[in-house]
Amino acid sequence: MPKESLTRGPRRGLGLLCAAGLLLAAAGCTVVTAAEQGRYNPTAQPLAPPPRALAPCAWWYGIGEPPTQVELKFAAQHYDVVVLNATETSALRRLKRLNPDVKVLVYKDFSSVRNYPGAVIGDSDAPFLPSGIGYFAAQRDHPHWFAVDSADQRIEWKSYPKHWQMTVWDQDYQKAWTEAVTAEVVREGWDGVLADNDFSTLSHYSTAVIKGAEDAAESDRIIREGLDAFLGTAGDSLQKAGKMLVPNVSESHLTPGRWAAHSRYHGAMEENFGLRDSGTGELLTFKGNEWKELRAQAALGETWLLLITHTRTEREERVGYATAALLAGPYTCWSGARTEDYRDPDWSQYQDADLGEAVETANRHPSGVWDRRFTGGYVAVNPTGQKVVITPPAGLVDLDTGKAVTGEVELAGGDALVLVVPPNQGTSTPQTTAVPTTTGTTSTTGTSTTGTSTMPETTPGTTPGTTPPTEVTPTGTTGPVPTTSVEVGIGAGS
Repeated sequence: MPKESLTRGPRRGLGLLCAAGLLLAAAGCTVVTAAEQGRYNPTAQPLAPPPRALAPCAWWYGIGEPPTQVELKFAAQHYDVVVLNATETSALRRLKRLNPDVKVLVYKDFSSVRNYPGAVIGDSDAPFLPSGIGYFAAQRDHPHWFAVDSADQRIEWKSYPKHWQMTVWDQDYQKAWTEAVTAEVVREGWDGVLADNDFSTLSHYSTAVIKGAEDAAESDRIIREGLDAFLGTAGDSLQKAGKMLVPNVSESHLTPGRWAAHSRYHGAMEENFGLRDSGTGELLTFKGNEWKELRAQAALGETWLLLITHTRTEREERVGYATAALLAGPYTCWSGARTEDYRDPDWSQYQDADLGEAVETANRHPSGVWDRRFTGGYVAVNPTGQKVVITPPAGLVDLDTGKAVTGEVELAGGDALVLVVPPNQGTSTPQTTAVPTTTGTTSTTGTSTTGTSTMPETTPGTTPGTTPPTEVTPTGTTGPVPTTSVEVGIGAGS
């Protein structure tokens, strides 16, 4: 697929009008489509049909450990997008040989420099960095780029030793980061950048207040506005070079318009997708303005939605996939991550479900339930904290139980339902897929025998209105993954 920008100039205005109404196939909505042979086609004609609302594609945030050859082969066959550490240039080239169409992004951190082993070698910066600027280069030439608190002390992220907060609001820092990263991406042949820690608040990493700010709220505002400008500087540069910028945006449900603004280049990553509020039982993804912005982006069909649900239970896996299916579009990709450090390529039984193409937009019912029909099935999500009775379409079977669903179904609060067309009605039977492990052996995803009404009601340990980030140190550029007491259900990863 061509390595060109997804921006479509004047056509984008019309597309946004269509997306604002969340229409997939309305007359007059001439949104650019994905090519029939693939999801990424920036050279499509301006008056093409609306984008195809395909079931969610798959992707891998592969920053945990260096990928094995078995894992790379699996990734080439199953994923549309893969993110790797900067050290994994050989894996990048291997993936591109196996599947030229897969988008391979390099991990880079917006907000920190790091001096743990791997990010530095002795008294020198490593040749391939997890950030845009090296620790020793900054200390030698630009020590003022290290953010300091009111006592003039550098701000080290709690639980993540040797991660240092930088002055993301400094235009010179932004420019230096952008020039270094753009040059590396072009030189090594990456398709673009996954920019981590595009966050809203420093509080998950440190209680420090940056020097010159009256309080934590002003400190966060300075950082947030700095990242707003930083994103534009980096996005313009990478786009001009024909490369992608996809930031890992945290807590966008707290700031209306932030997701839309920060996904405007080539999309954005949501690392806390489908999480449940431990206080009310409601799904956080549907709170605030973020859900509207996600729907608008998916309907427009021009940029990537890279969604992660941390799936410690079957309920979380089901909710994550079904909620992603509500957003189904040409660039909606979902991952059900089973490990906090993303060391394994993940694959879910739901990704074998063969839902096909959506035949309608997602519908919100008076009960609060959202649902959507596909050529190969049906999904429903109950984002409320209360159980709701729904009546799914007839003639489908529950993917979890394999049993036909007839009449009314009780859907628990914060739960979902995934139904598929029976195999004797012409769609392919959901198959298990062998997923490689880090040892090169394979494990197989199985079909759950637990019904939706009997799933355990475990809740992530989040507080209402917040989703703290998980800092997963990318191995291959770093030392061991630090042990952390950060709450489950995290946001701005690595």
